[in-house]
Amino acid sequence: MALIYLLLFASPQLLLYLYLRERLPASARRWLTLVFVLFNIPWGIVAVRMFSGSLWGMSRVPYIAPFIAWQFLGWIFSGLVAVYILAKATGRFGSWAFRKLRSPPTAEPPNRPTAVSRRQFLARATYAYGAVGLGISAYGIWSAERLPVVTRRTLVFPDLPAGLDGLRIAHLSDVHAGIHMSEAKMREIVQQTNALGADLIVQTGDMIDISQSFIPDYVRAFRDLTAPLGVVTVLGNHDRYTGQDAVIRGVKDAGQVFVKNGVHVIERGGAALALVGIDDPRNWRADDPQETDLDEALRVTPPSRDAFRILLAHRPGAFDGAAPRGIPLTLAGHIHGGQFYVPVVGWSPGRLITKYVMGHFTQGSSQLYVSRGIGVVGVPLRVFVPPEIALFELRRA
Repeated sequence: MALIYLLLFASPQLLLYLYLRERLPASARRWLTLVFVLFNIPWGIVAVRMFSGSLWGMSRVPYIAPFIAWQFLGWIFSGLVAVYILAKATGRFGSWAFRKLRSPPTAEPPNRPTAVSRRQFLARATYAYGAVGLGISAYGIWSAERLPVVTRRTLVFPDLPAGLDGLRIAHLSDVHAGIHMSEAKMREIVQQTNALGADLIVQTGDMIDISQSFIPDYVRAFRDLTAPLGVVTVLGNHDRYTGQDAVIRGVKDAGQVFVKNGVHVIERGGAALALVGIDDPRNWRADDPQETDLDEALRVTPPSRDAFRILLAHRPGAFDGAAPRGIPLTLAGHIHGGQFYVPVVGWSPGRLITKYVMGHFTQGSSQLYVSRGIGVVGVPLRVFVPPEIALFELRRA
């Protein structure tokens, strides 16, 4: 079975290679062979792990995922070549059908040399695709490695208590301390966040990526994260994969307030702010409103007449449960903006997971902000989706 899967995954590359090899100029075949070998080196690593039975262990996923993603370039190119072949076949069939149906028949026009032969076209397309892929990959790696962009936004609420007017909240999400997020970089992110001068800092999960060995790095870096009203944190799905008890200890060791299906109440200017935190769902489904978790947390939360409520949830689908319950603001993350975004089309792979990919949303009088996150999962690329720290200022309408 493992061999079948391996052949299934690698076959698009092989078919593409054989097709292009017969059609490219002889001078281009050596380069094609080199590209083919380089693109398929990862499958040797995948094969070793597949036959050893350790391919998809959680500790392996961050290392394997970039290799799998690398193959997407080949699969996409295979798809483009298939579209090209289909278009050519359709055009030839259309020309043949037109000649058969037209009446009276006319003499065939003499063959005219085309400006660019098929071999030249394929060769140039191959080079262009490789150059574009290399350029986008280089940009994506740079974007993923850069410090987060600060998104500043004023959020207006008609029922905001006077004591909370002007409150500034820094929202961090999806740090993913791990192989793509070093302690040194986390320290820079902490300095960047502290420099914003927020009154309150919140984190909406995925602090650690897979392995508990990265928790000490996170603690050493994030124990310096400070705000007058504190740092309040909820868990994400990767924190649970890592081991939630160990992550919770790390969060507390870093001096943060941890909330799970409960509430943390803050007083400011004679007004109460209730930070409602819910757990990441165990039985996940797309845009899960997490009604059970919300109801459990709201049972211990002051009513809206006594405290302004903000929901902290890792997955943005919780907004569909929060809005009907009258929670004015939900902050979430999880999606990373899909880590790839097509600006003109306005599409991201995150749309396959949720309708709340990134940014600001409203539903009645309730608002949601979905952070693009700070770290990455699996593939260390961010294409037109830079990492983000959001800084909100709450204002009374």
